Amino acid sequence: MNSLLFASGVSVWSILALFLIIVAIVVLSVFFYFMNVWIRALASKAHVSLWVLVGMKLRRVPPTLIVEALIRLRKAGLVSIDTDSLEAHYMAGGDVLAVVNALIAADKAGIVLTFERAAAIDLAGRDVFDAVRTSVNPRVIDCPDPTKGRNTVDAVAKDGIQVKAKARVTVRANLERLVGGATEETIIARVGEGIVTTIGSANTYKEVLENPDQISRRVLEKGLDSGTAFEILSIDIADVDVGDNIGARLQADQAEADKRVAQAKAEERRAAAVATEQEMRARVQEKQAEVVAAQAEVPKALSAALREGNLGVLDYYRLENLKADTEMRNSITGEEGVDEGREPNK
Repeated sequence: MNSLLFASGVSVWSILALFLIIVAIVVLSVFFYFMNVWIRALASKAHVSLWVLVGMKLRRVPPTLIVEALIRLRKAGLVSIDTDSLEAHYMAGGDVLAVVNALIAADKAGIVLTFERAAAIDLAGRDVFDAVRTSVNPRVIDCPDPTKGRNTVDAVAKDGIQVKAKARVTVRANLERLVGGATEETIIARVGEGIVTTIGSANTYKEVLENPDQISRRVLEKGLDSGTAFEILSIDIADVDVGDNIGARLQADQAEADKRVAQAKAEERRAAAVATEQEMRARVQEKQAEVVAAQAEVPKALSAALREGNLGVLDYYRLENLKADTEMRNSITGEEGVDEGREPNK
């Protein structure tokens, strides 16, 4: 009996010892796995507990990335941001280091930028660090964009002369309007529209060449940066050149078009005249056919008159003599064939 108790006691203690050993191995494994990150955070005064690191691993968040971001924030003196915010931004699909770098750059430049605003800009697909740099160092945008295949903005003054202009727009990022604000393409389009409007309202191209700065003034007065992610600081006209005489070309094209219209109308009238002529010829032929038909009835009428006694033989011969005499005279005067409805011989 005592031997059984002793054996069972030994078994319980063995199981307990084995359990403790396993627990110790697990704890030591976790400690050694996170030891490098934990010691680095501790040495950088950005302490993160082991349980927090284990939780990051279970949530599939890279602890090294979060600790690196936390160390940068602490070294920059930004202590209001904790690991939970960094983890939440990572799990939302954001770039943690880009947001951290943007916050540090904004803080050093004296720009007010909260973590929530920076995270929203990053999640919106914008480069938040580049936005902060653009806010500190303004960017110059060419109008029009040379990469789109055009080097100048072309417009026509009231006198019909084309003017080609190239502008450079200096902009600064507006962090408050970066989320949902229009991009550089909108700035370029609005500035191009302003240039075209200003040149088009000039009475002559000479006014634009003499005072190219009026383009900058009028474009800036329109407030083209409203609703965009940028603030326009200045618009400088880099180049102004004279193009083609569009007015003269349009007038020449209009004259050519008018000539074609007149030719078409003349051709229409000629075709109508030809049709009328053909119609009249057809009528003449019809009337000539009627004359021939009537002439064919004359011998019949003479025969009927002779049979009925209304015409004597002497009268008939007298009529034939008169006809022969008429034909002879016509042949002498060159008018032969008039009685038959033919044209006279010439």
